[in-house]
Amino acid sequence: MSKVARALISVSDKKGILDLGKRLAKLGVEILSTGGTARALREASVPVKDVSDFTGFPEMLDGRVKTLHPRVHGGILGRATEEHRAQMREHGIDAIDLVVVNLYPFRETVARGAAFEEVIENIDIGGPAMVRSAAKNYERVAVVVEPADYERVLGELESTGEISQTLRFELCRKAFAHTAAYDGAIASYLGRLSETGANLTDFPATLHPALRLDRRLRYGENPHQQAAFYAWDAPAGMSLANADVLQGKELSYNNLLDLDAAMKLCAEFSRPAACIIKHTNPCGVAVSDKGIAEAYKLARETDPVSAFGGIVAYNRTVEEELAKLMAEVFLECIVAPDFSPEALKVFSAKKNLRLLRATIAGCAPGQLDMRTVSGGVLVQTTDGATCAAAAGKVVSERKPTEAELAELDFAWRVCKHMKSNSIVFTGGGRTLGVGAGQMSRVDSVKLAVMKAQLPLAGSVLASDAFFPFRDGLDAAAKAGVTAVIEPGGSVRDDEVIKAANEHKIALVFSGERHFRH
Repeated sequence: MSKVARALISVSDKKGILDLGKRLAKLGVEILSTGGTARALREASVPVKDVSDFTGFPEMLDGRVKTLHPRVHGGILGRATEEHRAQMREHGIDAIDLVVVNLYPFRETVARGAAFEEVIENIDIGGPAMVRSAAKNYERVAVVVEPADYERVLGELESTGEISQTLRFELCRKAFAHTAAYDGAIASYLGRLSETGANLTDFPATLHPALRLDRRLRYGENPHQQAAFYAWDAPAGMSLANADVLQGKELSYNNLLDLDAAMKLCAEFSRPAACIIKHTNPCGVAVSDKGIAEAYKLARETDPVSAFGGIVAYNRTVEEELAKLMAEVFLECIVAPDFSPEALKVFSAKKNLRLLRATIAGCAPGQLDMRTVSGGVLVQTTDGATCAAAAGKVVSERKPTEAELAELDFAWRVCKHMKSNSIVFTGGGRTLGVGAGQMSRVDSVKLAVMKAQLPLAGSVLASDAFFPFRDGLDAAAKAGVTAVIEPGGSVRDDEVIKAANEHKIALVFSGERHFRH
């Protein structure tokens, strides 16, 4: 156990600091502090001693040097051995037993687009030094870098007068992870820049993603594989790490993959939307101005067999009417921005059904996609582009109607989220036939036609990449397609355009490809 007679508190994030200071003072702990933290504590009538008085050396160089002093680091690093105690007495160094430090807001400063000079000034030096010193000496010193841990530390001090070694070691691990993530963010930021602060590349010379263990999973894709979910250190925007699990069994590895696919697809639409996912591919998607209950009905009609055991995402609150509809079939997970109390009551009868409340929105700016391969990691920017069909180039003799353009836009957004080679037939704001993951594009067309439960006459089609031959377009025409959107760019584009004209199909080249391997 570790008694606390003296604490050093110096924080940028002042959340909870006044309560911490007051309760430490009540326990008779001497508090050392600096700058704004000392001022805030004094204004709250908490007794504070300035670090400059403790060291006998003033803060200097615009505050760059405050705690970088032997009396601070000696007080932190000194061990509870007779030899160390003797040296500390010889040099007039008093022991510091608790270090509460969080660092200059470097990542936040970068995120708000601050000038290079301001970013550099927000690189903390003394803070990480103190954190690392205290963490290294965890056998005697407790270090706290997260306000969320204040209550645990105070709880032990108020109940036993000491901080247990178990908690000190846990705090030590957090501290080193904290400084590692901080240094990684600095290295990643500087690795993109020239010496003048000009941005040279989206990809730094070294990459240091900060990930924290969010949860251990029962197993991976298969029962013989172990798995865990790691979350970004500071997730922003749409995030499974920030989702509230309202009921149901523990989420599995495959559940999380499918939920991610469902949320990203649903985020494509501003109109009320329902997306049903199976093995990361959509088996039914629809939008409806009548609401998400109607969208769900339309989406499920695409492929009711595949929808069994699926993952469903919505971009609106789930109400009782929809809950009753969904309760009629077996589903693994449902994710939505919210659920009405009545809907939750309906779902409560299905104890294993997982319900998640989460933000459904686009990916955070600057987010990277990462995938491991043998010997390394592939990194790319997220596929945030979605060309509006109306912005594409009409290359056929017949121009698409306004209604066809709106439908092509819907189809293009759905196709973007399917495994290549991907083909989707849509009509009336819903999917009609889906063909994904085939080795040839014409086979994807044939699969989509085969899977269709509703007539395809008058439908539109989207293809994630160009048609390498006219056979795919011929098969689509035979099924009844009237308009097609694809990227273009094939050496046989003229052949494909000729086929479209022969079949009186409106053909739009988007100019962008959406492979998804």
